[in-house]
Amino acid sequence: MHKFRYGLLLLSLTLLSGTALSDTERAGLEAGKPTVMITGANRGIGLEFVRQYSALDWNIIATARNPKKAKELKALADEDPNIIIVELDVTDHTRIDWLAETYQDQPIDILLSNAGITPKYASAFRRVKGVDFNMASKSFEVNAAGPLKLSQAFMKHVAASQQKKIVIISSKAGSFEVSPKMPMMYSYRASKAALNMFMYTLAFETPKQGVTLALLSPGQVNTMGPDGPKVPNAIEPPESVSKMIAIMDGLTPEDNGRFISYVDGSDIGW
Repeated sequence: MHKFRYGLLLLSLTLLSGTALSDTERAGLEAGKPTVMITGANRGIGLEFVRQYSALDWNIIATARNPKKAKELKALADEDPNIIIVELDVTDHTRIDWLAETYQDQPIDILLSNAGITPKYASAFRRVKGVDFNMASKSFEVNAAGPLKLSQAFMKHVAASQQKKIVIISSKAGSFEVSPKMPMMYSYRASKAALNMFMYTLAFETPKQGVTLALLSPGQVNTMGPDGPKVPNAIEPPESVSKMIAIMDGLTPEDNGRFISYVDGSDIGW
């Protein structure tokens, strides 16, 4: 029955319709439970967030660009009827607006913007002559403009919830103060710096909505899996995510606008 609901939801989200979800399509969102919406939920940190919030018995709206290929995410949804998988590319602003309209009556306790694009490890240390400007533009679209658009579209949903939190996964790589003092990762670092400024600016608005906005650095996380390249000193997703959830759980309005380390909840310099 759950697989039927999942298939029906994917079918409805493929159609360009502005109507609200039917009772059948919203059956996975259980009244009385907190709800988290997670972008980029098909792998790495996003997938681990789904896994751990499922264990905490939350409603989860998990987005992925290609749900058909998200085998691990689908396996989690098969086990947990409160996980709904939604197709979403965060660069598709029309789709984001439609999704916000579709879920117009659904409070979202935590809007968790995790989707991002990172450079391949082999290309991370290219000097300026190796900068790919198509990748630079794409990085800005995904890493900076995407989270801002999500925040714009779902602000009312968050404001209508109990917890009222927007959490953005950023990176120390975007910090002028603490990022590596060397030429590397031009596109990624610039896009995260732009993201930080977008959210720094937005944080002057969110208190008026009763919403707490915070940015989290997840640390250097191994998201390539056991067969991927080994990044020195990288931690595994379960460690990073469990610590971030603990920080998110303790966020209060006084934390609005902070850029926070996953390690101990301390502030990261801009």
